[in-house]
Amino acid sequence: MRLSTAFGSRLIGGLTFFAVAAHLGWAAEAVPSGSREMERTAALLAVAPRSGLPPDKDDPARPPQIRLLKPGVWTDDVGIDDNGNIYNQYKRSSVGTWSNYEESRANPYPVLPDPLTLKNGQPVRDAATWWNQRRPEILGDFYAEIYGRIPAAMPKITWEIAAVTTEGATRTKTIVGHIDNSAYPQATPAINLTLTLPAKVSGPVPVMVVISAFSGGGPRRGGAPANPSAPGGAATRTPAPAPRPSAGPSPKEQILARGWGYAVFNTASVQQDGAPGLTEGIIGLMNRGQPRSRPDDWGALTAWTWGLSRALDYLETDHDVDAKRLGVEGHSRWGKTALWAAAQDARWAIVYASCSGEGGAKLFRRNFGETTDNIAGSHWMALNFRKYAGHWGDLPVDSHELIALVAPRPVFVTGATQDPWSDPRGEFLAEVGAGPVYRLLGKQDLSATEMPAPNVALTTGELAFRKHVGAHTDVPDWPAFLDYAARYFSPGSVK
Repeated sequence: MRLSTAFGSRLIGGLTFFAVAAHLGWAAEAVPSGSREMERTAALLAVAPRSGLPPDKDDPARPPQIRLLKPGVWTDDVGIDDNGNIYNQYKRSSVGTWSNYEESRANPYPVLPDPLTLKNGQPVRDAATWWNQRRPEILGDFYAEIYGRIPAAMPKITWEIAAVTTEGATRTKTIVGHIDNSAYPQATPAINLTLTLPAKVSGPVPVMVVISAFSGGGPRRGGAPANPSAPGGAATRTPAPAPRPSAGPSPKEQILARGWGYAVFNTASVQQDGAPGLTEGIIGLMNRGQPRSRPDDWGALTAWTWGLSRALDYLETDHDVDAKRLGVEGHSRWGKTALWAAAQDARWAIVYASCSGEGGAKLFRRNFGETTDNIAGSHWMALNFRKYAGHWGDLPVDSHELIALVAPRPVFVTGATQDPWSDPRGEFLAEVGAGPVYRLLGKQDLSATEMPAPNVALTTGELAFRKHVGAHTDVPDWPAFLDYAARYFSPGSVK
């Protein structure tokens, strides 16, 4: 069965350059020469070799309390548990800064951008000014400076239900969005979505869409993410031992037990998670196989969120799905993706961002664990983001404003006691910073300015937070999230 969708995106809706610090360790993307604009862009993105940085072991800037556990892995005595799992990992960034885990050094920029002050300095005092003026300003900065813009004239998608299978009390649809690649056939992106429903449902049901690089979308636990070369991959997070099966039902089983649908969105089918893949996937298709060349060109995070919005286009046509009650969940890099997706597309009714760290819920300006310096050259981000390495205070926005873009819809953010790299406190503080926007729109904020104890969920308002005891995983927080989501997914809650 095929369904063709016209491609009008339903997203809500001068660059000043300075030299990037001299020693950047990421690989520069080749930029084709030709126009004066491309030459100017190439000069902006030129990357000097790391020759000026001494070896890690001889670096006088290296924190004195750390030691080399094994090649490339620095830690301290606090960051290792009895099983040898490493939580406090110290990495030197491309601009020479080292990881920090001391609260006394965590806030070099104590003043955050005010989400309720317009660029002209005037205060935002009512919802109309927020929607018509301030929100578009903030969203524009995230597009231009952080994640990159979605190109105009995106290709047409034809939807196909490739298979329907029934197993026990569930029915699963394998759904493929075929993206028109006639402009550059060498790139073959697609939108792969699996939708599992209770077999005996009557009428449309709420659906939770889980972001994953695998169509199966199994529970995510501690360990190396899918791409070891990516920021936050094996280079920065030591693989944990093989996880033991978790006690109790899986997140998928918990969702289906509530009579809801469980969908998995496969990011890898849309855009690969790695710099080499930027000339392939949907980004490669739109660039005709050429490297990114404009400072505000989109990165992988925006490509994934574009695909998620297109998955929403399909779900709105599926008679088994209640399109007014759709949630999006992601863990780690996909937690970043979930927040950015909900910030752009108001059709997501609720978002769950697990251990999302830098580029997600964590404050960009906070010097703790993963920082802007660690991801400045990442394929996840716009090229423009590189210029903020070592210059965090120049960022026009911060992640509390990313969360505010989701308002007034509910946001559930989580961290872990053994995952300081993701900086749970920085995630919590970002939610606190988003509170004024939620209050302006008549919603309840976190109702707290101090972090709760581990395993205690703050879920009374539209901003919610929990830090579980354990490692980098989303599994322990699913029960609390589903209880929270049930308040919004109950039949009488939809307006």
